Amino acid sequence: MSKIKNISTYKLTEPTIVTIGTFDGVHVGHQKIVNRLINNGKEFHLKSVILTFFPHPRMVLQKDSGIKLINTITERGAILDALGLDYLLVKKFTKAFSRLSAEDFVKTILIDKLNAKKVIIGYDHRFGRNRNADINDLKKFGAIYGFEVEEISAQDINDVAVSSTKIRKALEEGNITKANAFLGYPFMLTGKVVKGKALGRQIDYPTANIQIAEDYKLIPKHGAYIVSSIINKQLVYGMMNIGFNPTVDGDEETIEVHFFNFNKNIYNKTIQIDLLHRLRDEQKFESVEALKSQLETDKQTSLNYIKSHF
Repeated sequence: MSKIKNISTYKLTEPTIVTIGTFDGVHVGHQKIVNRLINNGKEFHLKSVILTFFPHPRMVLQKDSGIKLINTITERGAILDALGLDYLLVKKFTKAFSRLSAEDFVKTILIDKLNAKKVIIGYDHRFGRNRNADINDLKKFGAIYGFEVEEISAQDINDVAVSSTKIRKALEEGNITKANAFLGYPFMLTGKVVKGKALGRQIDYPTANIQIAEDYKLIPKHGAYIVSSIINKQLVYGMMNIGFNPTVDGDEETIEVHFFNFNKNIYNKTIQIDLLHRLRDEQKFESVEALKSQLETDKQTSLNYIKSHF
């Protein structure tokens, strides 16, 4: 898959089939639409294209929206690539772009840049300045500019919206099992391994401290989780804590992973952590010794879970 960030300097010459949307999470509802796009493309010899926007329109138009996203734009691209999409085009969303008229959007983006011959879109999709154009307008433009419009049903659109809401709620509640079921894959956190206070090393539980650069990324409820990661092409399991380390009076949120049977130096390496199962809430222990005892219990619980599920 080709990921194109600067659509203003890029033009697709091959005929394409396009869908438009945020596709945050690329969950099972999204995957149904993406697979339909890809299969349609193969049937009619069209390159499959998703046109998405970043930052999220609500981040630009509603400054205090506080919206958190299930995926970073990089994570989203990797998932879509794995599904077999040909092109992901990321259009920078600005206030100026939001004022583009519906016909100008169709002409300058769908036709001039994407060479669209077919557009698959939701029955309730709205676009153009003040979102004043709908699918019927798009069909009229299709007749003028020579592209077909295929409608995504109300049921499929509702499934997408409901799934996204349920995933965010599940993550905020720490219900990784439910979130992963809706996603169709493990929820991920991607970040750079940075130096921490090395407190884990002092109690024989060294951790990799994960720093996530994107402040819009949704972080699940504080607590301990069973996780996995691919590091240097090796699958490793571990347990992760998200929180403030109250036992040692921590004053900032950290994401720390203790990997099992793994002791390589991975400082400054960017890694993806897949969340598999929630162990417990974060809690303050009476002593560091009590914390260590709980970590030993957590480790055994994790190993038993991994053995029975993978």
